[in-house]
Amino acid sequence: MKLTKKLQVTEAQQAIEALVAAAPQLSKGRLKDAMNKGAVLWRRGKQNKRMRRAQADLLPGDSLELNYDEQLLQRSCDPAVLIHEARGYSVWFKPAGMLSQGNEWGDHLALLRFAELHWQGKRQVFLLHRLDREASGLVLIAHTKQAAAAFSLMIQQHKIEKEYRIEVKGQLSDELLAEGQLTAVLDDKACTTEFELESYSEEHRSSIIRVKLITGRKHQIRRHFALAGHPVMGDPAYGSGNKNEQGLMLQAVKLKFICPFRKTAMEFELPAHLVQL
Repeated sequence: MKLTKKLQVTEAQQAIEALVAAAPQLSKGRLKDAMNKGAVLWRRGKQNKRMRRAQADLLPGDSLELNYDEQLLQRSCDPAVLIHEARGYSVWFKPAGMLSQGNEWGDHLALLRFAELHWQGKRQVFLLHRLDREASGLVLIAHTKQAAAAFSLMIQQHKIEKEYRIEVKGQLSDELLAEGQLTAVLDDKACTTEFELESYSEEHRSSIIRVKLITGRKHQIRRHFALAGHPVMGDPAYGSGNKNEQGLMLQAVKLKFICPFRKTAMEFELPAHLVQL
């Protein structure tokens, strides 16, 4: 079952009672589960957040939006792994199948929510960059507004080095390897993907590639290599003949930057036991 319900509150009542009246086809248990998993959005004036407490008091003028997807709410994924914790930020491993952050349909499969629950709400969490749901690897999260602003500026200025490891279909030509970059325009914007060959498997007819993004367009790595005729293995959206039972072969394997607070060089590499390819 999948449904969306939007309701305006006209009288004081508890959130669960308003939802039961708006969606009588769903039991209280299912509605409470949806609330806990972030599928109910609440607005009061300029405030807009997820409503998780079934007994929360609503006031006239409030609004609720329920986005219920039974199949999605029943999904699960591997847990995220805390790689490094500092005062203003932390580095996490996001597994494949986990969103970087939630959407209107919930956040129980989101890294940001996982981190929030890890610290039991005692630390703020600000997502600084994203990985596609199908991808896995290192993600940086800030814990103060000051840290979020500092790291966001560093990202804009290309002062955070991110390295990826991918498996692509086929063997890259000597000409393409010598060029070492893909520059096809995406979304009417110039962008560059730098890469180098790590290995080629004749058995699997695929290549392992190390990649650095000079720019950050949506699905840039996946789109660039698909356009070059070497789609990422397991990519459900780009390329053909690149199906793979293990899923999308794309991992963010390294983060490197100068800490904006301690002014020391920081480098994080994906631990061996989390490496996918």
